Amino acid sequence: MPTNPNMVAIQTVTVGAGGASSIEFTSIPQTYTDLQIVLSGRQSVAGGTNVNMKFNGSSTGYTNRDIISAAGTVVSESSVLGTSSIKIGFIPENVNYTASTFSNQYVYIPNYAGSNNKSVSTDNAMENNSTSVYFGLFAGLWSNSSAITSIALTCESGSFVQYSTATLYGVTSAGYGAKATGGIITSDANYYYHTFFSSGTFTPTSNITADYLVVAGGGGGGYNHGGGGGAGGLRSTVGTTGGGGSLESTLSLTSSTNYTVTIGAGGAGATGISSPGANGSNSVFSSITSIGGGGGGTAGGGQYAGVSGGSGGGARLNQPYSGGAGTANQGYAGGSANTGTGAGGGGGAGGAGQNGIDGAGTNLTGGVGGNGVQILALATTTNTGADNGYYAGGGGGAGEPSGQEAAGGLGGGGAGKAIFGTVGGAATVNTGGGGGGSGDTAAGGAGGSGIVIIRYAK
Repeated sequence: MPTNPNMVAIQTVTVGAGGASSIEFTSIPQTYTDLQIVLSGRQSVAGGTNVNMKFNGSSTGYTNRDIISAAGTVVSESSVLGTSSIKIGFIPENVNYTASTFSNQYVYIPNYAGSNNKSVSTDNAMENNSTSVYFGLFAGLWSNSSAITSIALTCESGSFVQYSTATLYGVTSAGYGAKATGGIITSDANYYYHTFFSSGTFTPTSNITADYLVVAGGGGGGYNHGGGGGAGGLRSTVGTTGGGGSLESTLSLTSSTNYTVTIGAGGAGATGISSPGANGSNSVFSSITSIGGGGGGTAGGGQYAGVSGGSGGGARLNQPYSGGAGTANQGYAGGSANTGTGAGGGGGAGGAGQNGIDGAGTNLTGGVGGNGVQILALATTTNTGADNGYYAGGGGGAGEPSGQEAAGGLGGGGAGKAIFGTVGGAATVNTGGGGGGSGDTAAGGAGGSGIVIIRYAK
């Protein structure tokens, strides 16, 4: 049985020694979104038989179809079945089939409590421990607007034998009861979370007070021993905000209002000496804007310095230039470089990029990217972030061939490279991490796209 944290066993029926003509579930609660039945069955007379299902005692309004079934090597497709019940599969007989061999049926009934018609899907397998094997896929419809309050399972011939067992599960979607639409909805005991990996719309269905995390796209790494890209700016009401600022204020959002969510793209890594890595794009939710990370410095054209942004890009190797500045309350500055040092690491939302490291000759090491911000209160439930729940880490700066590779900052930052011709490490998508600086004559790493998470109380 697959694990589903939103699936609850409502009732289990196990047939006793005398057998049973039917298995019934009654007084089904109306508090779930879907139902699932798992049946392990065997029947009493010679010859296998179908198991049929009826809702609320009704024998009318059913249409159903055998989508595909096979017995041995014979396969049939799309057979129309009866209209007085829904077929959910075939179960073995208790005479000629291998002793103690049971079938299995998985039956799914979505939106069972709604006023729409009720659809059903089933997969079924029956094993005789020999050459005789049966399996099937079935689909059915009950054309009735009534909520399902009872379900009866019966054999077309014979009865269920001892140890036949059926369990009825109630399934609640993660978004059941949510007070808004938009994004991927998850929940825990206290909150609903809406996670946006791409741009969309958030629409409350009632007035709510919302926490949020808004992370912009990270900057691209520099070309030709370039600096690390700066992480995207980070603004949050939860955990720790970017740039060492105080936490943001929650938002009061109005029912039936469409709030646009824009996810900033990561900046491209620099591909030539004429420009630094590209800045990341801004991410926006309601009145909250986080600034894209600055690109890493590169060679030529006065582009040695890191670029300012949400977090600043690092400066290019072996040149006396500073890293780009970060944006107040969103991210930190990129690391600087100097003659005889590696490139600076890109700034992160949680700390500045490291300055390039001194070395003899070509033994230069880039600065490590600045760390991002760890927000486990959001990352754990939404399965987002990187490096144990960090967001917006800066990219690592490049080094010379004999130097060490510089790691990106915690929160998805790409690694800086040292070997000639090696492309800078790409940042992790949807973290706002900065791209890593490249080795000689190679492109910088791409920045990571941003993310928006909205949270409100149940």
